[in-house]
Amino acid sequence: MTSGNYFRDYLLLTEDKLMTKMDHYLDVYHRLLAPWRSQDISFLEIGVWKGGSIKMWQDYFGAASRLTFLDIDPACKTFEVPGIAVEIGDQSDHVFLQNIAVTHGPFDIIIDDGGHKMYQQKASFNALWPQLSDGGLYIVEDTHSSYWPGFGGGYRAQKSFIEFSKDLVDRMHSWYTDQDELFPFHPIAEELSSVQFYDSMVVFEKKLKLEPPKTIMARNGVVTESRKILEVRKRKSVF
Repeated sequence: MTSGNYFRDYLLLTEDKLMTKMDHYLDVYHRLLAPWRSQDISFLEIGVWKGGSIKMWQDYFGAASRLTFLDIDPACKTFEVPGIAVEIGDQSDHVFLQNIAVTHGPFDIIIDDGGHKMYQQKASFNALWPQLSDGGLYIVEDTHSSYWPGFGGGYRAQKSFIEFSKDLVDRMHSWYTDQDELFPFHPIAEELSSVQFYDSMVVFEKKLKLEPPKTIMARNGVVTESRKILEVRKRKSVF
Protein backbone atom coordinates (compact mmCIF):
# COMPACT_ATOMS: atom_id res chain seq x y z
CA MET A 1 0.00 0.00 0.00
CA THR A 2 1.33 3.43 -0.91
CA SER A 3 1.20 6.46 1.36
CA GLY A 4 0.00 8.85 -1.33
CA ASN A 5 3.22 10.81 -0.90
CA TYR A 6 5.44 10.10 -3.90
CA PHE A 7 8.60 11.13 -2.07
CA ARG A 8 7.98 8.82 0.87
CA ASP A 9 6.97 5.95 -1.39
CA TYR A 10 10.12 6.49 -3.44
CA LEU A 11 12.30 5.58 -0.45
CA LEU A 12 11.29 1.95 -0.96
CA LEU A 13 12.18 2.13 -4.65
CA THR A 14 15.70 3.51 -4.30
CA GLU A 15 18.59 1.65 -5.86
CA ASP A 16 22.28 1.48 -4.91
CA LYS A 17 22.92 5.23 -5.27
CA LEU A 18 22.59 6.85 -1.85
CA MET A 19 20.06 9.67 -1.38
CA THR A 20 20.02 11.85 1.72
CA LYS A 21 17.25 14.32 2.62
CA MET A 22 15.90 15.54 5.95
CA ASP A 23 12.77 13.55 6.72
CA HIS A 24 10.37 16.49 6.82
CA TYR A 25 11.50 17.70 3.38
CA LEU A 26 9.51 14.83 1.89
CA ASP A 27 6.26 16.27 3.24
CA VAL A 28 7.17 19.81 2.20
CA TYR A 29 7.91 18.68 -1.35
CA HIS A 30 4.71 16.62 -1.45
CA ARG A 31 2.66 19.78 -0.82
CA LEU A 32 4.84 22.31 -2.56
CA LEU A 33 5.49 20.51 -5.84
CA ALA A 34 2.11 18.83 -6.36
CA PRO A 35 1.15 21.21 -9.24
CA TRP A 36 4.34 20.21 -11.05
CA ARG A 37 3.77 16.45 -10.84
CA SER A 38 4.22 14.78 -14.26
CA GLN A 39 4.66 18.17 -15.93
CA ASP A 40 7.37 18.68 -18.55
CA ILE A 41 9.61 21.27 -16.95
CA SER A 42 13.15 22.62 -16.89
CA PHE A 43 14.74 21.64 -13.58
CA LEU A 44 18.08 22.42 -11.96
CA GLU A 45 19.52 20.92 -8.78
CA ILE A 46 22.83 22.03 -7.29
CA GLY A 47 24.50 19.14 -5.50
CA VAL A 48 24.67 15.59 -6.82
CA TRP A 49 26.83 13.83 -4.21
CA LYS A 50 26.04 10.09 -4.58
CA GLY A 51 23.45 10.62 -7.31
CA GLY A 52 20.51 9.20 -5.37
CA SER A 53 18.07 12.04 -6.05
CA ILE A 54 18.48 12.03 -9.83
CA LYS A 55 16.06 9.20 -10.56
CA MET A 56 13.62 10.51 -7.94
CA TRP A 57 13.27 13.79 -9.82
CA GLN A 58 13.34 12.08 -13.22
CA ASP A 59 10.37 9.89 -12.27
CA TYR A 60 8.48 12.74 -10.61
CA PHE A 61 8.39 15.17 -13.52
CA GLY A 62 7.20 14.61 -17.09
CA ALA A 63 9.12 12.40 -19.48
CA ALA A 64 10.04 15.37 -21.69
CA SER A 65 11.49 17.40 -18.82
CA ARG A 66 14.98 18.87 -19.08
CA LEU A 67 16.84 17.96 -15.88
CA THR A 68 20.21 19.50 -15.06
CA PHE A 69 22.42 18.72 -12.06
CA LEU A 70 25.52 20.57 -10.89
CA ASP A 71 28.37 19.43 -8.68
CA ILE A 72 31.98 20.39 -8.03
CA ASP A 73 33.13 16.76 -7.95
CA PRO A 74 34.16 15.52 -11.43
CA ALA A 75 33.22 11.95 -10.40
CA CYS A 76 29.54 12.98 -10.53
CA LYS A 77 29.75 13.16 -14.32
CA THR A 78 29.36 9.36 -14.32
CA PHE A 79 25.72 9.83 -13.26
CA GLU A 80 24.87 11.45 -16.60
CA VAL A 81 22.37 9.38 -18.61
CA PRO A 82 20.09 10.20 -21.56
CA GLY A 83 17.75 13.01 -20.55
CA ILE A 84 19.98 14.02 -17.62
CA ALA A 85 22.75 16.62 -17.85
CA VAL A 86 25.42 16.68 -15.14
CA GLU A 87 27.68 19.74 -15.22
CA ILE A 88 30.84 20.10 -13.14
CA GLY A 89 31.74 23.45 -11.62
CA ASP A 90 31.65 25.74 -8.61
CA GLN A 91 28.22 26.98 -7.55
CA SER A 92 29.74 30.28 -6.46
CA ASP A 93 31.31 30.89 -9.89
CA HIS A 94 29.12 33.45 -11.62
CA VAL A 95 30.58 32.76 -15.08
CA PHE A 96 30.01 29.02 -14.70
CA LEU A 97 26.39 29.58 -13.66
CA GLN A 98 25.79 31.98 -16.55
CA ASN A 99 27.06 29.34 -18.96
CA ILE A 100 24.71 26.79 -17.37
CA ALA A 101 21.82 29.19 -17.86
CA VAL A 102 22.69 29.75 -21.52
CA THR A 103 23.00 26.01 -22.16
CA HIS A 104 20.13 24.65 -20.08
CA GLY A 105 17.94 27.52 -18.84
CA PRO A 106 15.67 29.16 -18.10
CA PHE A 107 14.49 26.95 -15.24
CA ASP A 108 11.07 26.33 -13.72
CA ILE A 109 12.43 24.88 -10.48
CA ILE A 110 15.87 25.39 -8.96
CA ILE A 111 17.00 23.51 -5.84
CA ASP A 112 20.21 24.42 -4.03
CA ASP A 113 21.42 21.36 -2.15
CA GLY A 114 25.06 22.19 -2.71
CA GLY A 115 27.81 23.24 -0.34
CA HIS A 116 25.49 25.01 2.15
CA LYS A 117 28.02 27.75 2.91
CA MET A 118 26.74 31.30 3.05
CA TYR A 119 28.76 32.66 0.15
CA GLN A 120 27.74 29.68 -2.00
CA GLN A 121 24.02 29.98 -1.33
CA LYS A 122 23.98 33.72 -1.89
CA ALA A 123 26.16 33.63 -5.00
CA SER A 124 23.98 30.93 -6.57
CA PHE A 125 20.76 32.79 -5.78
CA ASN A 126 22.04 36.08 -7.16
CA ALA A 127 23.24 34.43 -10.37
CA LEU A 128 20.31 32.10 -10.95
CA TRP A 129 17.25 34.06 -9.77
CA PRO A 130 17.17 35.96 -13.09
CA GLN A 131 17.23 32.57 -14.86
CA LEU A 132 14.08 31.37 -13.06
CA SER A 133 10.91 31.33 -15.16
CA ASP A 134 7.82 33.34 -14.30
CA GLY A 135 5.82 31.20 -11.86
CA GLY A 136 8.90 29.21 -10.88
CA LEU A 137 10.30 28.16 -7.51
CA TYR A 138 13.79 28.64 -6.09
CA ILE A 139 14.39 26.30 -3.16
CA VAL A 140 17.36 26.35 -0.79
CA GLU A 141 17.80 23.28 1.39
CA ASP A 142 19.68 22.83 4.66
CA THR A 143 19.50 26.47 5.68
CA HIS A 144 20.22 25.41 9.28
CA SER A 145 23.81 25.98 8.15
CA SER A 146 22.99 29.69 8.57
CA TYR A 147 23.42 29.08 12.30
CA TRP A 148 26.88 27.48 11.95
CA PRO A 149 29.84 29.87 12.24
CA GLY A 150 31.99 27.28 10.46
CA PHE A 151 29.83 27.75 7.36
CA GLY A 152 29.94 31.54 7.55
CA GLY A 153 26.73 31.81 9.57
CA GLY A 154 25.77 32.17 13.22
CA TYR A 155 22.76 33.42 15.16
CA ARG A 156 21.67 36.71 13.58
CA ALA A 157 24.91 36.79 11.60
CA GLN A 158 24.37 39.43 8.93
CA LYS A 159 26.16 37.35 6.30
CA SER A 160 23.95 34.27 6.80
CA PHE A 161 21.51 33.11 4.15
CA ILE A 162 18.64 33.33 6.62
CA GLU A 163 19.34 37.03 7.20
CA PHE A 164 19.72 37.45 3.42
CA SER A 165 16.27 35.86 3.02
CA LYS A 166 14.76 38.10 5.69
CA ASP A 167 16.10 41.08 3.79
CA LEU A 168 14.33 39.82 0.67
CA VAL A 169 11.06 39.77 2.63
CA ASP A 170 11.58 43.50 3.24
CA ARG A 171 12.42 44.13 -0.39
CA MET A 172 9.29 42.26 -1.48
CA HIS A 173 7.28 44.80 0.53
CA SER A 174 9.18 47.87 -0.68
CA TRP A 175 6.15 48.84 -2.80
CA TYR A 176 4.64 50.31 0.32
CA THR A 177 7.55 52.32 1.73
CA ASP A 178 7.24 55.98 2.61
CA GLN A 179 10.80 56.07 3.98
CA ASP A 180 12.58 56.48 0.68
CA GLU A 181 16.00 57.30 2.05
CA LEU A 182 15.98 54.49 4.61
CA PHE A 183 13.99 51.91 2.66
CA PRO A 184 13.82 52.64 -1.07
CA PHE A 185 11.81 50.65 -3.58
CA HIS A 186 13.70 47.56 -4.78
CA PRO A 187 13.10 46.14 -8.29
CA ILE A 188 12.86 42.55 -7.00
CA ALA A 189 9.44 43.53 -5.61
CA GLU A 190 8.22 43.39 -9.21
CA GLU A 191 8.88 39.64 -9.41
CA LEU A 192 9.25 38.13 -5.92
CA SER A 193 5.82 36.81 -4.96
CA SER A 194 6.54 34.94 -1.73
CA VAL A 195 9.30 33.87 0.66
CA GLN A 196 8.35 30.72 2.54
CA PHE A 197 10.37 29.59 5.57
CA TYR A 198 10.34 25.94 6.58
CA ASP A 199 12.58 24.14 9.03
CA SER A 200 15.97 24.18 7.26
CA MET A 201 14.47 25.27 3.93
CA VAL A 202 13.58 28.58 2.26
CA VAL A 203 11.39 28.74 -0.85
CA PHE A 204 11.15 31.77 -3.13
CA GLU A 205 8.30 32.07 -5.62
CA LYS A 206 8.69 34.17 -8.74
CA LYS A 207 5.71 35.87 -10.32
CA LEU A 208 6.21 38.83 -12.60
CA LYS A 209 3.98 41.78 -11.73
CA LEU A 210 3.03 43.78 -14.80
CA GLU A 211 1.44 46.46 -12.62
CA PRO A 212 1.67 47.53 -8.97
CA PRO A 213 -0.45 45.82 -6.29
CA LYS A 214 -4.04 46.96 -5.97
CA THR A 215 -6.96 46.67 -3.59
CA ILE A 216 -10.23 45.21 -4.88
CA MET A 217 -13.55 46.36 -3.40
CA ALA A 218 -16.87 44.70 -4.14
CA ARG A 219 -20.43 45.67 -3.20
CA ASN A 220 -23.71 44.60 -4.78
CA GLY A 221 -21.82 42.84 -7.54
CA VAL A 222 -19.89 45.97 -8.48
CA VAL A 223 -16.09 45.65 -8.35
CA THR A 224 -13.79 48.65 -8.09
CA GLU A 225 -10.04 48.87 -7.83
CA SER A 226 -7.73 51.21 -5.95
CA ARG A 227 -4.03 51.78 -5.48
CA LYS A 228 -4.49 54.20 -2.63
CA ILE A 229 -2.47 51.84 -0.45
CA LEU A 230 0.61 52.83 -2.48
CA GLU A 231 0.03 56.51 -1.81
CA VAL A 232 1.03 56.30 1.81
CA ARG A 233 1.11 59.67 3.63
CA LYS A 234 0.72 61.61 0.40
CA ARG A 235 3.58 59.69 -1.21
CA LYS A 236 2.99 58.82 -4.87
CA SER A 237 3.28 55.27 -6.18
CA VAL A 238 6.66 54.24 -7.53
CA PHE A 239 4.99 53.94 -10.93
